[in-house]
Amino acid sequence: MNASAPELPAPIGLLAELTHRCQLRCPYCSNPLELDKRSGELDTATWRRVLSEAAALGVLHVHLSGGEPTIRTDIVEIIAHCARTGLYSNLITSGVGGALEKLNALADAGLDHVQLSFQAVDKANAERIGGFVNAQAQKMAFAGRVTALGLPLTLNAVIHRGNIDEVDRFIDLAVALGARRLEVAHTQYYGWASMNRAALMPTKADVDRSIQIVETARKALEGRLLIDLVVPDYYATYPKACVGGWGRRLINVTPSGRVLPCHAAETIQGLEFWSVRDRTLADIWTSSPAFMAYRGTDWMLEPCRSCDRKERDWGGCRCQALALTGDASATDPVCVYSPYHARIKTLAAAEASVNAKSTYVYRSFSLGDRPASAGSPAGDVS
Repeated sequence: MNASAPELPAPIGLLAELTHRCQLRCPYCSNPLELDKRSGELDTATWRRVLSEAAALGVLHVHLSGGEPTIRTDIVEIIAHCARTGLYSNLITSGVGGALEKLNALADAGLDHVQLSFQAVDKANAERIGGFVNAQAQKMAFAGRVTALGLPLTLNAVIHRGNIDEVDRFIDLAVALGARRLEVAHTQYYGWASMNRAALMPTKADVDRSIQIVETARKALEGRLLIDLVVPDYYATYPKACVGGWGRRLINVTPSGRVLPCHAAETIQGLEFWSVRDRTLADIWTSSPAFMAYRGTDWMLEPCRSCDRKERDWGGCRCQALALTGDASATDPVCVYSPYHARIKTLAAAEASVNAKSTYVYRSFSLGDRPASAGSPAGDVS
């Protein structure tokens, strides 16, 4: 560890991307454009070892994600192993396909929490965004079964131009379904979302209105529904601490076993990512070149280096800095102190003015499978 951060904290969270396979094709997906194929996924025994090593390292909770994690035939065994090792398990799911049929077994295996995504409240709009027909009825049935089993339910709504007018309806839906928590998460532009940024970017006025709706609902529903709000970076004044600070709190394991400090880290060329196929999780956490690259503050350039916020936001997002400035060590342009801050505001305004019926590039294993009209669902491509 560098001199600016002599004591390495234990990670508290593990994002386990079990698979990149998914029935939905959401254009805002943060998965990489080059998706891991099924043939390269870690097997059950390796995931069990990784989970045991995570628990020994100090990880408290595991987010089981994808893609769609319930596509894995061993998902029940993976949940059971989380329970055996004392890891709090959070299933991040779309609730479609065979998810409902597996839910009872997952609960019996010790599942602790479910986070269920909704692309929209309006059925037709949900199909348009997710590129999957008849998803909404499956999601509603899945949510009802989650609460019937007594499992805590979080609804996740990724907000963008295509559904920002439904924020109030997302709140009503969360209440109606008995959710304990709602995450109103404005799109973060990585992976497929970056490719679709011009079709997804909302206007500043719509963002401000959505934030006010959330703030009003928070007061009205206090004690009944917790509403978390993730605001869009492009309209912010200060950056968020990327995953709590690079290499400080979170470990991300991809379907094929590469270990990342954050889910978009592979966009930074030149970083060396170690794999759980070759090394222990503890070795990777403490010594991986990728984790060491931007851990602490010694890597920072000005104005971050002398900023009194540097151990608050940890320089913001390295992947975003690279995407918007060409330098992963630069100040995140979201920050008002960045020389690129005005440029990002101009970019957001310009892209928000693009025709609302712009074409989506739907998430797919085949990069040639595009474009598809944003106005019509594209069907099920796994």
